Amino acid sequence: MRSAPGRSAASVPRSTGGPAAQRVRGGGARARLMIAGPAFVAAIAYIDPGNFATNFAAGSQYGYLLLWVIVGANLLAMLVQTLSAKLGLATGRNLAELCRERFPRPVSWGMWVQAEAVAVATDLAEVLGGAIALQLLFGIPLFTGGLITGAAAFALLALQSRGHRPFERAIVVLFVVVLVGLFATLFRVDVDGADAARGLVPQFAGADSLLLATGILGATVMPHVIYLHSALVQRRLRVDGPDQQRFVLRTTRLDVLIGMGTAGLINASMLLIAAAVFAGSTLSGTDTLDGVFSGLEVAVDRWAALAFAIALLASGFASSGVGTYAGQVIMQGFLRRHIPLLLRRALTLAPALVVLGVGVQPTEALVWSQVVLSFGIPFALVPLVLFTRSRDLMGPLVNRRPTTAAAVVVAALIIALNLFLLVGFATA
Repeated sequence: MRSAPGRSAASVPRSTGGPAAQRVRGGGARARLMIAGPAFVAAIAYIDPGNFATNFAAGSQYGYLLLWVIVGANLLAMLVQTLSAKLGLATGRNLAELCRERFPRPVSWGMWVQAEAVAVATDLAEVLGGAIALQLLFGIPLFTGGLITGAAAFALLALQSRGHRPFERAIVVLFVVVLVGLFATLFRVDVDGADAARGLVPQFAGADSLLLATGILGATVMPHVIYLHSALVQRRLRVDGPDQQRFVLRTTRLDVLIGMGTAGLINASMLLIAAAVFAGSTLSGTDTLDGVFSGLEVAVDRWAALAFAIALLASGFASSGVGTYAGQVIMQGFLRRHIPLLLRRALTLAPALVVLGVGVQPTEALVWSQVVLSFGIPFALVPLVLFTRSRDLMGPLVNRRPTTAAAVVVAALIIALNLFLLVGFATA
């Protein structure tokens, strides 16, 4: 790696925060509330419509078999998002900016191209999910629903003109809607505790289950939000000195634990509902989102189906806004270019509208978009590990050796899974 032009690694400031940042004072509840929030913005991306597609498909086809994948992926997400937030706190820069500064230009340009591909795949999942939900709830055509979802995302992003808090509050409200919608159904179905416990034992049931597991991983550990989390914290707070940095880091870890932990429970609830209601049943099409809606209406009642569709709609709207925000961070970080949000929204929305327009099966497109996301994870995760283990860059917040070792194992497992899947397709 090379240092940023005109700036040595040793000169990286240890006091972070921009002109509009809030100064952290003391270590009480008020200070902790000031710090909290970014993890919930990141967490909405971990319960996006791609998660609905992969988790309900996994539960419908394989029962509780892949529950361990959801639990494991969520634990990985906690580690990754903590490292991303720590990078922004320690350096005052986000992951995309550091990649541009410290890698050769051809490498950083290549990373930007794949990051943009990931952003497109992300938006595909989110817009499709919102469009499907609008069709289920109101009978709106999918193409029109996609336009409405894009407009809703732009409206959410407009809240940022009033500061980060209004945007975060809107995201948290939508997050709670997803939580309530799914848990209201979970508590009404008969989950087999013994089978669910067996689902925590790592195992697969053929190549198709491995494909779904890869999709679950891509839908949970999302590469675009690895870039985003470092940006959410980098200029949010004014932190002076290592003691305050450590306090902020401890609080950020708690923020991640609560936000990502809740997202993990939501993801698990999707699979548990599908396994309890659809696995082994005679209902057809329950591995698709519209099939899940119809199946819940038949197997449970109309209210369960409506709760599912409302949760899916809230997920699509919120995650589409977060995804567009992440796309801005990626472009600005890698290229030092800022384009109008409306243009950015149009560019990432276009592929999703094409998919809707040509009539591709929406849920299948959702699952494949999550597999694409899975292949993008190493390109964000490997630089994140390299940067957070550098004492010159991180100062007192540098990774401890066990943390770096765990992150290396995580990256290696993800890369190995993706290579295994590629070999499987090549030899099929």
